[in-house]
Amino acid sequence: MPANLTPEYHDAEEKFKRSETTDEKVSALEEMLRVIPKHKGTEKMQADLKRRLSKFRKVHQKESASGVQRKPFHYVEKEGIGRVVFCGSPNGGKSSFLSKLTHADPEVADFPFTTRAPLPGMMQFEDVQIQLVDTPPIAPETLEPWLLAMVELADIAVLVFDVTDPDLLEQTEFVLARFEERGIELSTKSRPRLLILGNKVDVDGGSESFLAWKELFEEQFCPVPFSTMSEEDLSSLRKKLFELLRVVRVYTKAPGTKRDKDARPYVLSQGSTVMDAAEAIHKDLAHSFKYARIWAEEKYNGQMVERDYVLQDGDLLEVHSS
Repeated sequence: MPANLTPEYHDAEEKFKRSETTDEKVSALEEMLRVIPKHKGTEKMQADLKRRLSKFRKVHQKESASGVQRKPFHYVEKEGIGRVVFCGSPNGGKSSFLSKLTHADPEVADFPFTTRAPLPGMMQFEDVQIQLVDTPPIAPETLEPWLLAMVELADIAVLVFDVTDPDLLEQTEFVLARFEERGIELSTKSRPRLLILGNKVDVDGGSESFLAWKELFEEQFCPVPFSTMSEEDLSSLRKKLFELLRVVRVYTKAPGTKRDKDARPYVLSQGSTVMDAAEAIHKDLAHSFKYARIWAEEKYNGQMVERDYVLQDGDLLEVHSS
């Protein structure tokens, strides 16, 4: 029987291959095991994943107990429902994004190379949090090998350029060359999903410079005009980053009860089914699953659905078991 592996599984597999720490390997294997299709054709793969996961969990426990886990300089603990890395040319405004979108307090200045190490912050989007990481500029004077590795490991990479910089063309060409060397695609379809922003269009001459820059590189990428001074742009960016994570929020309630408005959602990959949600809630619930009911705004009002029902963002799920 064919395995019929999904794009989400292949993304998780690539993340495992690029993992640099035991913690990252455990996280990637857990994701692979969660998103792999559950049928006879993948039984051996599931068993192998469980074996590898058990092995790396034991290694992680030993490292944690001994306090000798080797974390590279650039290591940033993952938090939230996804990681977004801000990168780009010097003085592009990356630190301003972190300052505006999170409670982090990066050093923001009008001169380049202010950021010297990765700095994380948490961005609130409705009832979930997304991790944002500011990084040093991608430039000949400062480029470290770990920086592009961090970009590769991200769910989303936001590439920021200052469209008013006199060296914009040279900087763009340098960054594109480094991305090409690493095999990082300028696309929102592969991981990391790449979003390219032309920042500071609010500055005098910024809009004109952006249009000329866009026209020059339009065969390679499609940048978005942006201003960190615009609340509308910042609000749109929050929503766009959530959409690019390609996840759904699923809310649950026990049979015969009302929904707890303060309960946190289960966050699953797009395309996840009722059975995926049941396994996320508790593996025993998945084994004893009978049926589920769904509530969805303007669509369902407690209708019974099967285990292969594909969940949508915002669904309220009530699982019935034997």
